[in-house]
Amino acid sequence: MPFSTRYDADQVRKEALGAAAAALVEDHESLVVDNGTTCLAVARSLTGRPLTALALSLHAAAALAAVPGVSVVVPGGAVETDTLAFAGGAALEAVQALHVDVAVLGACSAAPDHGLTSVTFEDARLKRACLAAATRTVLVAGPDKLVTVSTFRFGDPTDVMHLVTTADADPHAVAAYRAAGVEVHLVEVAAGA
Repeated sequence: MPFSTRYDADQVRKEALGAAAAALVEDHESLVVDNGTTCLAVARSLTGRPLTALALSLHAAAALAAVPGVSVVVPGGAVETDTLAFAGGAALEAVQALHVDVAVLGACSAAPDHGLTSVTFEDARLKRACLAAATRTVLVAGPDKLVTVSTFRFGDPTDVMHLVTTADADPHAVAAYRAAGVEVHLVEVAAGA
């Protein structure tokens, strides 16, 4: 599905998730912002704040740099068509060469029994490097992601400090994340949003 179609789907939900995840980032911190539509919503909520951010997509970089405030860095290298996500060795090396206060990650799927997964091998490698580079980790995921599984595993619930999802998320998945020691932030979204 094209990036713009995915972003427009559940936009109110994604903006609410983005705002909640952004609230977990303190001013003057450094962070990495993952690619994906929900992480783009996080980037939009961080705009204008005094932060240093490595953006893993041109979409997120543009949102973060839209007004003065965030010092934005991009990893370089190849950019995927449509998603404008950085991919390949240059992006991986850039992440491996840094240490940040916070990694804000999305996941294609995050069913707790199967772990954090992605649909591509390269994306999973990059997300795994993000987990290793950060002091704190925030997984921001819509409720559908907590009950699906993708092919390439990049982590476990125990690798996440904070899960930001919506209040209508599967209660068994939420309980499993809490049992793994994850602080779960449930966001209320207006009905019909």
